[in-house]
Order: sequence, then structure tokens, then C-alpha cells
Amino acid sequence: MQDRKSPSKYNIKDVIHGKGFSSFTAALLAIALGLVFGFIVMLVADPSNAFRGFESVLLGGFKRIGDVFYFATPILMTGLAVGFAFKMGLFNIGASGQYTMGMYFALYVGFMWDLPKGIHWIVAILAGMVGGMIWGLIPGIFKALLNVNEVITSIMFNYIGMYLVDMLIQGNSTMYVSSTTRTNYLSGDVQIPSLGIAGSNVNYGIVLAVIIGIILYIVLQKTTFGYELKATGFNKFAADYAGMKGKRNIILTMVIAGGLAGLGGAFAILAPSAITGSSMTYEPINIIAANGFNGIAVALLGSAHPLGIIFSSVFISHIQRGGTLASLHGYKPEIIDVVIAVIIYFSAFAMIMNAAAGKFIRTRLGKKETVAEAKSIADQNAAADTKEAK
Repeated sequence: MQDRKSPSKYNIKDVIHGKGFSSFTAALLAIALGLVFGFIVMLVADPSNAFRGFESVLLGGFKRIGDVFYFATPILMTGLAVGFAFKMGLFNIGASGQYTMGMYFALYVGFMWDLPKGIHWIVAILAGMVGGMIWGLIPGIFKALLNVNEVITSIMFNYIGMYLVDMLIQGNSTMYVSSTTRTNYLSGDVQIPSLGIAGSNVNYGIVLAVIIGIILYIVLQKTTFGYELKATGFNKFAADYAGMKGKRNIILTMVIAGGLAGLGGAFAILAPSAITGSSMTYEPINIIAANGFNGIAVALLGSAHPLGIIFSSVFISHIQRGGTLASLHGYKPEIIDVVIAVIIYFSAFAMIMNAAAGKFIRTRLGKKETVAEAKSIADQNAAADTKEAK
């Protein structure tokens, strides 16, 4: 009878050898190193308040859980936009422009279209997705048909989108209020329904964003289309030789990525305000949307995996909210930008260090398994000898 390994032993070994385990432990290592560095910075800046300030960074987000999920929503979507394109071997650095364009399309439908109350916010969200798709389509066409590097075109479209949206908003008296230099308040029927957490803007956008992330995971892992995208990302020439339509896939990838970022802009601007009678507004001051670049950090920390991006977006939002509370102890909120930057910086080295640590763990487990197997064989031989002697 063939000797079989116990299920638990097999599962542990299978998890340790898996790519997901390596990515997860690398992210944890990067986070730990980043937080330690942030604490050192706090110690240097003000030793007397370092522990209380660091406690706010770590735990402050739990006191503002509604805001954590609200601010996680747009960076989750831009993170998915960057991560999805990365699976195709494309670096979508234009998520900011796609985010801004999606926000403008959502605002336009919200202000300029007269629709029934029950569907107005849904149509506005879909319009935001369309706006992002258009802004992702153009770099995709340049890449697929003219072989123009998507980094160059997408980053330039960040500026084009930002200036274009600011110009269009300032030229629309219905959308823009010159006395406040901001957009007008959206009516309640255009706002995404709230989740009911007092004092926060959190709404059903976070639920939709998580569902989209899960669907994206299923598409990439369980469908032929997802397999083709990943195969093209690994080796474009081999994929073309296998009959996969590389140019079509490049355009589709950038369109989908743009749509995801556009949804992020729609989720952010259509959120209900915590102040009754108001809504979220946009100020056209010629600044590229930070949520697009935060999405790059989220995607890198989540190893471009849709499920990893969901958790990394919540974590980044959590420490950002904690960082704002650290100002109560005399620290500038920018300390969190330093921590996030160091986390992303260490994430590159963490994979190397994690590979070394994983090799050490696997070697140790391998030795233990070898000793256990040798002992088992010796026991079986001894039992056989005893049986023959009888």
C-alpha cells in the first residue's frame, strides 16, 4: 500500500511554496520596515511624542473606520487599473488622467442630465467608467498600432486630461461656482447611497469596488480571456505565435484599465457628504489627481493581484487616516507619505529578502521531512525484520 502524506502536511508545504505566500510575506516585510522607518523619523523629530504619534498611525484608522473605507474606494479602483494593465505587461501610469476624466463624465451626467431618481446615480457611475475607458483607449491604440511606449503617452494624458477637465468645468456655469472656485453641490438623487456610518462619506461605492476586484480576479484566473492577457504579458512573441491577438488585447487591457480608474473618479465625486445638503466637490486648480499615483503604490504593494490590491488599499487608507491624527501630537500629516514611500521602496528589496527567508524555511522543512521519512523507513524495516524472525 502506497504511503501517503497527511493532508495538513501537504497543505502547509503547498502554501509555503506558492507564489501568493511569497508575495504576502514580502508585503508584510515591506510594511514592517516602512513602519519602523517612520517610527525612527518620529523619534528624531520629537522623541517625547514619538510613541503616542506612532500609536495614532497604527490605530487611529480604527476610530475613523468609515473614512478609511471611503478613501480606500478610489485608490482601490486606480490600483486595480494599474494592476490589471501590469498583468498584460503594461505600465498604466495614466490612472490619474483616467480618474479625472471619469470624475468629469460623472459630474456632467449629474448636473446636465435629467433622469429618474432611482437610476440617476447609476448612469453617472457608468458615465464615469466610459470617460476613463476613452482616456485609456488612446494610449492603448498608440501602443498596439504604433508601438509608442504607454508610459510616455499615458503620463502625458494625465496633464491633457487635467487641463481639459479644469477648462470644461470652469466654462460651465451650471457645474462651476466662481465665487467658491469649486463645482456646485450635486443633488441627492445623483449621490451614491450611504452606508449609514455617522460622520463619514462611506457609501455603497466600497461594496461595488470590492465586487469589481473579485470579478477581476475571476476573469484573470478562471477565463480564457484572462489567460490570454497574462500569457501576452509574460511573452508577447510566444502569445502571437500561439494565435493570441496581442494588439487587440493591448487595446482591450488599456480600455478596461481606464474604465476601472474612471469608476474610481465617479465613486469619489458621487459620494454623499457627511454635511446635510452638501456633496463632494471638485476644485479645478491644475493639479494632477493624487489618487492615481496612490493607486500605483497600492498595486505594487498588492503585487498587482486583485485580492491583494483590495487589502493593500484598505491598509494604505488606514495609515493615512491615522497619519492625520498624528498631527494632534505635533507631527505633520506628510509623515505618512514618507512611510508609504518607504514601504513601496522596501517592497522591491522585500521580495529578495523574502526569497532568501523562504529558501531557508523550505530547507529547514525539507530536512525535517527527510529525517521523518528516514525514521519511518527504519521503523518499517525493523517491523518487517521482526515479522520475518517470528
